[in-house]
Amino acid sequence: MRPLRYAINVTLDGCCHHEAGLPPDEESMRYWTAELERADALLFGRVTYQMMESAWRRPPTGAWPEWMLDWQIPFAEAIDGAQKYVVSSTLTEPDWNAERLRGDLGQAVERLKQQPGDGLFVGGVTLPLALADLGLIDEYVFVVQPILAGHGPRLLDGLREHIHLELIDRQEFRSGVTAMRYRPRE
Repeated sequence: MRPLRYAINVTLDGCCHHEAGLPPDEESMRYWTAELERADALLFGRVTYQMMESAWRRPPTGAWPEWMLDWQIPFAEAIDGAQKYVVSSTLTEPDWNAERLRGDLGQAVERLKQQPGDGLFVGGVTLPLALADLGLIDEYVFVVQPILAGHGPRLLDGLREHIHLELIDRQEFRSGVTAMRYRPRE
């Protein structure tokens, strides 16, 4: 069974809005590129899918936009080329190497996990909460930003039950960011 990994940037006070943390640098982009490359497919809700698509989909010209720095291109190529599954009731025809995940969420994700491969990656806020409540996340990666945001959406806000985690890896970046990898305790 391939594991489902949830990874997200989060501030020290739990804010997980994509603009609340430090701007990406070369070291963090290498880390996120490696995280994406550990997965056979990405699983997003509609909001995260559309946000990522607007930033990281290769333009029809085939050339990356001028704003993109050389060290951002490996991430862009990794996310652009990845197989994606989108959970949405309103986005009926995703077309960025994607298909809509249909039916019961728990059963659909279980079917994906049963397929051979190295793993699945889930990002975002709302979908991971539902997957955590269903007990489907096998690994949590919190990239903790040394910032107090003071507002914004909170990580896994509304979780129905405690999930006890075991730290399995920790990596500190020059920027003061710390990436911590956990798995649920049995």
